[in-house]
Amino acid sequence: MTSTFSDHVQLDSWIGESARAIRDFDWRKTPLGPIDDWPQHLRSVVQVMLRNALPMAVLWGEEGTLLYNDAYARFSGTRHPRILGMRITDAWPEASDFNRNVVETGLRGESLSYHGISFLLERGNAAPAEVFLDLHYSPVASNDGMPVGVLAIVVDTTERMRLERTRAEAEAAFRAADERLQLALNSGAVRGTFVWEIQENRVKGDERFARTFSFTQQQVEGGFPIENAIDIIHPDDRERVTSLIAQTVRDGSPYRAEYRIRTLDAGWIWILASGRCEFDAAGHPLRFPGVIVEIHDRKMAEEALRDMTRSLEDKISEAVAARIAVEAQLRQSLKMEALGAMTGGVAHDFNNTLQAISGNLQLMQYMPPTDPRVPERIQAALDAVQRGAKLASQLLSFARRQPQSPVVINPRRLFDELHELLQHAVGASVTITTMLPDHPWNFRVDRNQLENALLNLAINARDAMRGDGRLMLACANETLDDAACEGKELRPGDYVRLTASDTGSGMTPDVLERAFEPFFTTKPEGHGTGLGLSMVFGFVKQSGGHIAVSSTVDVGTTVEILFPRSIEIESMTPEAVSITASVGGATVLVVDDDPAVLSSTVAILETMHFTVLRAANGDAAMSVLESGIGVELILTDVVMPGKVKCADLAEWAFAQVPPVPVIYVSGYTRDIITRDGVLRPNVTLLHKPYSAQALAKEIASALGKPDA
Repeated sequence: MTSTFSDHVQLDSWIGESARAIRDFDWRKTPLGPIDDWPQHLRSVVQVMLRNALPMAVLWGEEGTLLYNDAYARFSGTRHPRILGMRITDAWPEASDFNRNVVETGLRGESLSYHGISFLLERGNAAPAEVFLDLHYSPVASNDGMPVGVLAIVVDTTERMRLERTRAEAEAAFRAADERLQLALNSGAVRGTFVWEIQENRVKGDERFARTFSFTQQQVEGGFPIENAIDIIHPDDRERVTSLIAQTVRDGSPYRAEYRIRTLDAGWIWILASGRCEFDAAGHPLRFPGVIVEIHDRKMAEEALRDMTRSLEDKISEAVAARIAVEAQLRQSLKMEALGAMTGGVAHDFNNTLQAISGNLQLMQYMPPTDPRVPERIQAALDAVQRGAKLASQLLSFARRQPQSPVVINPRRLFDELHELLQHAVGASVTITTMLPDHPWNFRVDRNQLENALLNLAINARDAMRGDGRLMLACANETLDDAACEGKELRPGDYVRLTASDTGSGMTPDVLERAFEPFFTTKPEGHGTGLGLSMVFGFVKQSGGHIAVSSTVDVGTTVEILFPRSIEIESMTPEAVSITASVGGATVLVVDDDPAVLSSTVAILETMHFTVLRAANGDAAMSVLESGIGVELILTDVVMPGKVKCADLAEWAFAQVPPVPVIYVSGYTRDIITRDGVLRPNVTLLHKPYSAQALAKEIASALGKPDA
């Protein structure tokens, strides 16, 4: 019996796994048909392929049906044995166009060869990887000489190509580095090379090194101690350079030092010295080669840039200072504008206060001293004085110039103390209501600027409501997360929200968009600067807070301000302590140009049993002091006519042994005469109007006596 091809495969057990896969494959489903019906020329080329150690494959027929050997199976990775019997274009879809051309070319009887061709191939589950292949394709002919298939030989040259690429890159890098070195050595910037023989302590160099360090050619050829080179370095740089050299010799770190050296014309040039230290097998330093590069022009440019930067910084500082000064002036002008808006209400209250005082005093004119109603009338007059003093104090506190001074504020106390001032600003036809939580959180800002901001908001609300409506001031404790802080330039945490809402005309969207712009106003000319909301915005941002405005036409406007919570306790203003009158005995000089004030003050002090001297101005007071009459305390007004001022009286008092205490009395703290912003050690201040008890307490404190 004649043996079939499959019989040969079974007998040749050494052919391998691919042969067994071909034998067991159901070829009836492919264009090749059953394996026993294969033509002799196909059997022959498959036998050759299977016995070859190189990766080989047969692409048969127009479909390029794939058969391959064991080496090709290993090259295919996890695609084997799935791709056996497949079209070559389906087996390697990433190279389908390439393989289609191979099959068509081979069936035309032509051969193809490729060297180092690059493919992105997928092998297993890994990402596509670049491989380099040498590919050779030869046509396979039938018995009658017609091309019927292609024999493919695949040589994977990926590793060799990678090695060649790495070597080429290394060679290119070496050539580039060598070119840069040669350019540097041949350029004018390189001022020489040197070698320090450390064991012998001899420094040698080339001709350029000799010229740079002002040595002769013989000196650098024979060598010289390194100390000779260090002597030429600028005295301010020597310690640093020697320290860097010692560090390189000690631990082998690269040496790089910028320093100045002396030139032949007694000038100085900047150089950059770079080098390294070579060690023997035992780790002892042997040689220290290096190169010198001139960097004088660069250092001069850097110095010029530093000078320009310093000049620019100075100019920026001046501009910032000027801007701060302008902002302070603008804030003050806004305060004055607000004070102007309050004038009517303030005048009304002051007139009421004066009427209360006048009425009670007139009543007492018609009452006998023994009338039991006299004390009641006196107390009513004193209460009216206190109301007037409180109003004056609020106005002066609001109007004064002062730098930002943050304090811890309790919202409830803030609203209580500001209510009267805000009511004056908006007028009696506007109702002010407040809403606060049971325990509002404290926050820390400048009290004066906060009052200014709230007053500006109140005046804006009054104008928007045309003097008639409702203004609500509210406070809330809020904890903001990341989402709530987005776009507000705030960090998540606890905040106090202050809200001012009015029932005014509201703002259109285009006006609302420009609300914080400086000098933008919708008020008629001469009725507003357009700086109110702009300054409020600046104050809130400077305090680490956030401000937002919402408004609806014909409904009203709401301004919301967020300030970070403060866990500190509220900053309290010390309250006046009520005391009884002191027992007199001391001699007091009272100076005041107002006869009524002078007379009443002298009467109060005499009632307290003080010996009282009086003077109508500073000139008269100085005459009393220089007369030799013993004075133990001076009580003087601040603003007086004449050449001698209160400060001159204080200077006289301070020069005495022991110094004579001085009490300034003023109704306006801006008039206080200070030295470097601080009252003299022997000088204190008493505000008008004052009570007899307050006067007695101040005198007792100045004289160092206990209160009676």
